[in-house]
Amino acid sequence: MNYDFDTVIDRHNTDCLKWDHNKITYGTDDILPLWVADMDFKVPDAVLDAMQKRLEHGVFGYTYRSGRYNHIISEWVERQYGWHIHDDWITFSPGVVPAMALSLLAVTRPGDAVMILSPVYGPFSHVVTNNGRKLIDCLMDKDENGRYAFDIDKMESLVDKRLKVLMICNPHNPVGRVWSKEELLQLEQFAQRHDLLVISDEIHADFTFKGHKHIPFASLTPYAESHTIACYAPSKTFGLAGLSTSYIVIPDPKIRQAFDDILYSLEVDNGNIFGFVALEAAFTKCDDWLEQLLDYLEANRDYACDFFKERIPQIQVWKPEATYLLWLNCERLGFKDNKELDAFFINNAKIGCNRGVRFSPSSEQYMRLNFGCPRSLLTQGLEQLEQAVKALGAEQK
Repeated sequence: MNYDFDTVIDRHNTDCLKWDHNKITYGTDDILPLWVADMDFKVPDAVLDAMQKRLEHGVFGYTYRSGRYNHIISEWVERQYGWHIHDDWITFSPGVVPAMALSLLAVTRPGDAVMILSPVYGPFSHVVTNNGRKLIDCLMDKDENGRYAFDIDKMESLVDKRLKVLMICNPHNPVGRVWSKEELLQLEQFAQRHDLLVISDEIHADFTFKGHKHIPFASLTPYAESHTIACYAPSKTFGLAGLSTSYIVIPDPKIRQAFDDILYSLEVDNGNIFGFVALEAAFTKCDDWLEQLLDYLEANRDYACDFFKERIPQIQVWKPEATYLLWLNCERLGFKDNKELDAFFINNAKIGCNRGVRFSPSSEQYMRLNFGCPRSLLTQGLEQLEQAVKALGAEQK
């Protein structure tokens, strides 16, 4: 069966953050939103059918996650990533960001330090500082082509006696890296030298493009297995973010119990009945849909990168190895800060992207663009940006 990713679905008036919140987010409704990591594709028919069947039952009382639910997840993890996990390693969270916060509450105390590798998804820093932990922000290096890598020597120079946790993004948002086994082993050895717990955000694991392979951090070594909280969700992969169904893999029983104790103490362990139904259908009936989606996204990625190279060379883009996100280096446009750059995207190009400073204070000249949409919308956004850059160049002459 061939699936349709070209049809544009009108998401207005659905209380959609991406499409209905622009007046608040950007100060205007007159933009094309290419920002939050939310794809503009209809979810697989198998998911809709399963949810419709459950809806027609007509009773939506209290529910629980059965043993079948965890087993479906463990089969998915082994099939997708080659990592054999036990059903009882799996626990729940309303989302990956809440899971990171729950993890810090479970395994650290106020004043303990947490290291992140930036630029990285903004909530990494928020969950640290908002919960009274000390943030150690280690800026990654990048080469002349825009490819990022972490620097172990730099990480070592920032270690202090309060450091308890290393938080990583694997694959990485926003820079699109799929960390190699050799790179991940360097992080594992760093964590082992300093007796650190690793919280690994692996929500983009399913968006790994050809020539690259996602390696779960906890699968590396016995130390990694016993010192990792791995955070996953079907939300990005199948367009289910509104159903709040993340699953957290914690092999070590003591750490898992500590996590669950916090989860239960805050009374956020119930989940969403339709989220459970959707996850089960997605993980058992939608492999072909996902394969075609990845082909479509890879084509979108290549199209966008070629577009920038050929028609907007003032903006530099490194081709991501994973995710449906482009990290745009806009230094050559000549804006003094991210506020001015953002205003140019909104008022001149009339597209909404994520500001670079949300990922690192050092990313003043960067924006993040979401290409997880029908090609026609992506083309529209890129052409609007092209015309805005051309007009800017004419003004600057």
